[in-house]
Amino acid sequence: MADEKIKQEQELENETEINGNEAQTQEETADPDKKDKKAKAKKEHKKSKKDDASEKVEALGQELISIKDKHIRLQAEFDNYRKRTMKEKMDLIKSGGESVLVNILPIIDDFERALTAFSEMKEDDPLKTGVTLIYNKFKDFLKQNGVTEIEALEQEFDTDLHEAVTKIPAPKDELKGKVVDVIQKGYQMNEKVIRFSKVVVGE
Repeated sequence: MADEKIKQEQELENETEINGNEAQTQEETADPDKKDKKAKAKKEHKKSKKDDASEKVEALGQELISIKDKHIRLQAEFDNYRKRTMKEKMDLIKSGGESVLVNILPIIDDFERALTAFSEMKEDDPLKTGVTLIYNKFKDFLKQNGVTEIEALEQEFDTDLHEAVTKIPAPKDELKGKVVDVIQKGYQMNEKVIRFSKVVVGE
């Protein structure tokens, strides 16, 4: 009995399928445009899927280019930052004791004035010898720290190195526009001016 039921159900399914196929073939024979429309719709659907996929690929390509560009820029910025900080560190090391050395310069000036005052004394005078010794030690200390005197006397006046206090008529024609006298010596530290030479310029 169960077998009969199963057979009946199968027969019914076959009949409906046959009827459906017949109806479809009848529809297609009755309206051939419908078949074409369906085929076109399928093609368009496939085409739109392909277009969507190509658009996605293009968008991803553009995004990848943008990310690469950002990465390259970031690397360049970091490299510049690294170089700048290294340069700043080097400058800091070079000019770390600049303020101390600048404060020593007036002491050097005083020693030079003392030596000028002692010029009439004998060379073996203990006071003169002692002052000269201390002055030379100071000069050596400055040299060891990269501090050098700026050459000014009878040199071309240079605003990057010299500070003009006044102008006077040049004693010789060749001294016009040149330094004829130095009021206060100037100094450089690692090629950076830490004190300008105060000079008198000939005109």
